[in-house]
Amino acid sequence: MPRTIERQFPAWITRPITLRDSWSKARALVEELSLHTVCQEALCPNLGPCWSSGNVSFMILGSRCTRRCGFCAVETARPDPVDDSEPFRLSQAVKRLQLRHAVITSPARDDLADEGAGHFARCVAEILKRSPRTRVEVLTPDFHARRELIEQVIRSGPAVYNHNLETVKRLTPRVRPQGRYERSLQVLRLAGELGRGAVKMKSGLMVGLGEEPEEVRQALTDLREAGCEVVTIGQYLRPTPRHLPVHGFVTPDRFDRYRDWARELGFFHVQSGPYVRSSYHAYEALQPGDLNADRS
Repeated sequence: MPRTIERQFPAWITRPITLRDSWSKARALVEELSLHTVCQEALCPNLGPCWSSGNVSFMILGSRCTRRCGFCAVETARPDPVDDSEPFRLSQAVKRLQLRHAVITSPARDDLADEGAGHFARCVAEILKRSPRTRVEVLTPDFHARRELIEQVIRSGPAVYNHNLETVKRLTPRVRPQGRYERSLQVLRLAGELGRGAVKMKSGLMVGLGEEPEEVRQALTDLREAGCEVVTIGQYLRPTPRHLPVHGFVTPDRFDRYRDWARELGFFHVQSGPYVRSSYHAYEALQPGDLNADRS
């Protein structure tokens, strides 16, 4: 295992922070409607640029997770009860922000009988009811690969079904101790089967956790064979000292290599770069024939 590195970011990681008036508008609306965003809860480094562009990724079902992943800043604690008014408030936010592509994610809710699938479906339905031209992307937990739960979400009409593999097979037990590599692949297989070509399958990988390049290539191969069409590859950045350390900063050239591998495997859309995240520039994944990489 590569040694842990604790030093300043390399030059290709640093970037200026720019904020526009729309950032304040998005923040005010999220606060007014009492909504959670993964941008805030997961301490995403892209919050400023995304919110300045009017792109907000919402987190439903509260801000507490029933799992404890080594990379994630979302709090692990007993979740709050499901808020039945949330789908309506969420749909209002999407409509008022005039989002053409809305991303919805959630913490794992293993405490619920349906693990939150029904609430996902209600949120998607409410958004499409009030903003029928908006494309909705769901980024779901694994739902323990339960077919009936995945089907419930698919039937609500999302344009993209996203479930992150997160890391290579060897590192999964350390990075996602309550997750399973093969189970995540099964989620994508089931979602693709149930979506019958009408829903794009998407997943994401973090690099810089100690993986080897060939392991990344194998993970991309596994994702493609599972039916995944869109993939994001980004640098892991430690959110707090309590989380897994960064074992290496991946160079721009290597990100380009990962992008090329994904293209060769036939992915419809690829984003590969230090600040790439699952929901960053998510709307680009539905542009016909777009295989561009994002090295932001």
